[in-house]
Amino acid sequence: MPSLAANTRRTLEMIKFEHSVFALPFALLGAMLAADGWPTAGQLLWIIVAMVAARSVAMTFNRIVDRDVDAANPRTRGRALVTGALSLRFAWGFLLAAAAVFEFAAWRLNSLTLLLSPIALAWVMFYSWTKRFTALSHWVLGLALGIAPAAAWIAVRGSLEARILLLVGAVTLWVGGFDVLYACQDYAFDRAHPGLRSVPKRLGIRRALQIAAACHVAMLLLLAWLLVASHLGTLGWIGWALVAGLLAYEHALVRPDDLSRLNAAFFAVNGYIGLLLLLSWGAAILVK
Repeated sequence: MPSLAANTRRTLEMIKFEHSVFALPFALLGAMLAADGWPTAGQLLWIIVAMVAARSVAMTFNRIVDRDVDAANPRTRGRALVTGALSLRFAWGFLLAAAAVFEFAAWRLNSLTLLLSPIALAWVMFYSWTKRFTALSHWVLGLALGIAPAAAWIAVRGSLEARILLLVGAVTLWVGGFDVLYACQDYAFDRAHPGLRSVPKRLGIRRALQIAAACHVAMLLLLAWLLVASHLGTLGWIGWALVAGLLAYEHALVRPDDLSRLNAAFFAVNGYIGLLLLLSWGAAILVK
């Protein structure tokens, strides 16, 4: 019988817990922009809890829905729900528990956060279906992460302001762009399965890389707009420049005829982007 430690490890792998680094920094940045400084300790706590819980729901639902696809794909056939290392019953139970934690966190924040929480959960689960009918699924995923800073803003202020939508758009384009890059790995598999849609499958790898680059340029433009609108000064521009440099490096790692360094582009570079922006812009907010 699997030990508790083994099941915990498999569960964390199922939800790719380490990928929380992609959305969480932007949620915290949204909270700091809303508070124009540090939110309260309680707000920070429940925002973090809500973010981790929502992401757990999204990833678990994705694994449940994609069991057949994952079983057929050599890259993913070792996942726990495919091999039976975790049962479908366990996955559904874990999903419902994570959803309950998310709703509790939303309730602890404010009434508007609680009111909108079912819509947020519905959207992050909806992504898992979209790859079956549209190549735009990359940006549906992007928006699933992009709503994090707006949700954090609402959690702090109990209302929404247009300025934070610039960060929503930037995160949506960033995630959509790197998901297009990531999907290039499955180009051959997707072409062999008519029920799946992606930008690389529809337009080819070369064009997909160009679209991903265009998304990241547009992301930088939105970040620059928000930087000016929020009066983040020199520290803000330093963070912006570091992010621009990392994105340029990411795209330099991949070529249409060589995707061997794609995992380095996806995991390392994108992990640093959110953290660098949080540190530099967070510092800029605090010293204004």
